[in-house]
Amino acid sequence: MAYNKAELSESSETCLRMNLAKPTESKKPWLTQGEEKRQAVQEMFGNIAPSYDRMNRLMTANLDRAWRRTAVRTIGVEPGEVALDLCCGTGDFISILELAGARVVGIDFCLPMLAIAKGKSQSPLSLGDACQLPLATASFDVVTVGWGIRNVPDIDRAHREIARVLKPGGRFVSIDMAIPRQPWIRAACGVFTGKVLPKVGALLSNREAYEYLPESAQRFMSREDLRASMEAAGFKAVKFRDFAFGNVCMHWGVKE
Repeated sequence: MAYNKAELSESSETCLRMNLAKPTESKKPWLTQGEEKRQAVQEMFGNIAPSYDRMNRLMTANLDRAWRRTAVRTIGVEPGEVALDLCCGTGDFISILELAGARVVGIDFCLPMLAIAKGKSQSPLSLGDACQLPLATASFDVVTVGWGIRNVPDIDRAHREIARVLKPGGRFVSIDMAIPRQPWIRAACGVFTGKVLPKVGALLSNREAYEYLPESAQRFMSREDLRASMEAAGFKAVKFRDFAFGNVCMHWGVKE
């Protein structure tokens, strides 16, 4: 189901009341699992939607857009191809896919995020869950995910759903957080993400959301485990590439 701009705006105001159930107050979002994780993360992103783009630019020194452009080039998006931007958030991947000439559909599970994305693009947007996509089988040439797979409650299931909606030979690329391999880089970055970033988040956005970032990254699959999950879902030629001294990693593959 696609939403127009007015519907998204109205839904944003009532998103937390209508769609979210608050997790137990004593349990942090990075400690939740399953449906509880979905609800906790959905609420968290609803809260930070207005400041999300500003914090992304700040945290990555504006490099996140360049990494998305690299992702689109890496999987060779062609004009006229049909692309799904899953966990599309505020739509930064959508605009890059559009520039490559793709026809894009964006899906996210958070209405306030979709409302912001709607202001950036005319591509259709839909509310949906990465683990149960409201889409036909073999209907897309390309699927992109930017900093989203880490947040789903069942990564293996999300990968299977992505493979399902891709056409044979379709390409998938995902960018997300990673743990640096070099100990000294890992230690230095740990100070920034563990100490500095939550304080900046408290000033400009939401402290807990920017505590979630490093905590969820620590609990996220390794590069090799993520590759294995993609392969088990039906992807071949799966590769990965690090950015930002290993704090960010891109995985991509082709549906068999």
